[in-house]
Amino acid sequence: MKYINAAEVLPNHLLIEIQKHISGEILYIPSGDKNIGWGEKNGSKKYYANRNKEIKLKYQEGHSIQEISQEYGLAYETVRKITYKK
Repeated sequence: MKYINAAEVLPNHLLIEIQKHISGEILYIPSGDKNIGWGEKNGSKKYYANRNKEIKLKYQEGHSIQEISQEYGLAYETVRKITYKK
């Protein structure tokens, strides 16, 4: 995300209207595209879903939470939450 000076891209009447509400501050204007959920654009959501499925499967196969936490580099409590979550 790059910084753009509003005075360079907005019509003067719109700039004056925006300045009535916020002046001298940084304003984020989201794109008009459909809202994309967390991790959907870069694949993080899918990655963690697959990882969690693997963790649940390993637990069901008899691996201990301690073994799984060491293998994945996760805290014991994190693995425990993943394995007990429906």
